[in-house]
This record gives sequence, C-alpha cells and structure tokens, in this order.
Amino acid sequence: MVNLLLKQMEQTREMMIRSGVENGLQNAKTIQLSRRLDQLMNTYYRQTTLEEESQED
Repeated sequence: MVNLLLKQMEQTREMMIRSGVENGLQNAKTIQLSRRLDQLMNTYYRQTTLEEESQED
C-alpha cells in the first residue's frame, strides 16, 4: 500500500509540475493536481503513522 502511494505521489507531482509549466500555476488542472497530491500525501502520512504505532505495540 505504501509503495503504491509513493508511486502515485511521484506521478501526480510530475504531472502537476508539467501542468504548471505548460498552463500556469493558477490553471484549474494544475490546482486539481495539487489538491490530489495533498490528498495522497495525507493518506501516506496517516498510513505510515498507523504502521509505526502498530509496530510499537
């Protein structure tokens, strides 16, 4: 799960950067990709935090 999230985060980051360069930072597609990256990062953080907590128990 974590490896998949990392791959999705990297792909989304690359698409966001490309969109920002091609369309501008205020473009709707760029903003959408930025929000998607935020969601993926939050999910990754929650997932890794849960795994660390379960390993401590």
